[in-house]
Amino acid sequence: MTAEPAAPQRLRYFFEAGVVGTALWPEDVDSPYGYPAEPSRLPIGAGSAAELDELSTWFQSSVDWEYPPGPSPWSREEKERFNARARAALDALRAELGPRWTVVDEFRPVD
Repeated sequence: MTAEPAAPQRLRYFFEAGVVGTALWPEDVDSPYGYPAEPSRLPIGAGSAAELDELSTWFQSSVDWEYPPGPSPWSREEKERFNARARAALDALRAELGPRWTVVDEFRPVD
């Protein structure tokens, strides 16, 4: 965990095909947290960092890599499980980061 920043910080929350390890994107590409943000550089615990890594890895299997713009190969149940867990992770991150951080919800549910 890193020290709490002096100024309020903003991160965007979404999963990106081909990006594993995080779902957090600073507004500034030159952010001290990396771009995308590296969880180890943020003031979050190891459990939250592991959850981001697991969710972003899991998200990669939602893409049909033979034809990426096509429909997801996931079942309806798997989509629902992922979407619920991704929403819960966002809520937990917001609580853990606290009021000096704004985490903008740009998550697009897998459908």
